[in-house]
Amino acid sequence: MNMIFERKLAIPQEVKQMYPLTSASKQSIDGRRAELKKIFKGESDKFLLIIGPCSADRDDSVLDYILRLREVQEKVKDKIFIVPRIYTNKPRTTGDGYKGMLHQPDPNQKPDMFKGIVAIRELHMKAVEETGFACADEMLYPENYRYLDDVLGYVAIGARSVENQQHRLTSSGIEVPVGMKNPTSGDISVMMNSITAAQHKHTFIYRGWEVHSEGNPYAHAILRGYVSKSGRAIPNYHYEDIRRLYEVYEESGLQNPAVIIDANHSNSGKDPIQQIRISKEIIVSKRYSDDIDKLVKGIMIESYIEDGSQKIGGGVYGKSITDACLGWEKSEKLILDLADML
Repeated sequence: MNMIFERKLAIPQEVKQMYPLTSASKQSIDGRRAELKKIFKGESDKFLLIIGPCSADRDDSVLDYILRLREVQEKVKDKIFIVPRIYTNKPRTTGDGYKGMLHQPDPNQKPDMFKGIVAIRELHMKAVEETGFACADEMLYPENYRYLDDVLGYVAIGARSVENQQHRLTSSGIEVPVGMKNPTSGDISVMMNSITAAQHKHTFIYRGWEVHSEGNPYAHAILRGYVSKSGRAIPNYHYEDIRRLYEVYEESGLQNPAVIIDANHSNSGKDPIQQIRISKEIIVSKRYSDDIDKLVKGIMIESYIEDGSQKIGGGVYGKSITDACLGWEKSEKLILDLADML
């Protein structure tokens, strides 16, 4: 085999024993999870905002950002429910580039997977302890989810993972809401099949165990735009796109029909400033139709302290080293504007 086996890593149970949650953190997480489930079941009309850096590259600036979100959450808490993004795994189209804090706790140092496991758990734990937020992360590697399963509030399945069987089956055994993105091809039937699989019971192999999942009734859609055969970004956040998804949901018989609109990626052509316009258009679409209002549960936004992006080692505090993000001042104003529109 053309691999070098470096070392045997600690299993999730061992890592949790080394880095346990406090009783106060558990209580905060349970409360946030319960509120999220109410939103997806339609028992709460709060608008969900999943917002934060494209990738969590360093804990100081990420925590600084989340503390700022905490202050804004208090101002809009009657209308908006904020879930910060702490994305610690980054899919890379070609396999090259920064793969996230899990791989490199320090982007300027070589990969160290055990340090990465500890770093991402500690970061999520600090976020709960310091702000009360149960945050979101992308499940890039299903077998690693157990390292964080007791601390997360929300899980996203990316456009390149949504067709994968293990992602679908693992999602069926997750307790919290799981968002399934449409694939980069734009074929929403792939996304809907993934949601269907996640909402059903399964028996499968997971981390060397035969496991039985109960199904996740909170699995739902995320529209993130797609790429044409010629490589052009095509948005799918417009009213007509959402209306079509509503019709597909009506025919599906799935539980808790819901969609989150990803305002960046192919919907914005990776121009983060466009997220402002797109987010406001989503609110207008919700106003226009009761069906759309019930289906669209929230928006996903890539935002950090500074506008734009930089290369690794650029040295600008709070500026993304992966996709360009919306800076804090614009993000704060957008959140307040959205609250006024709701």
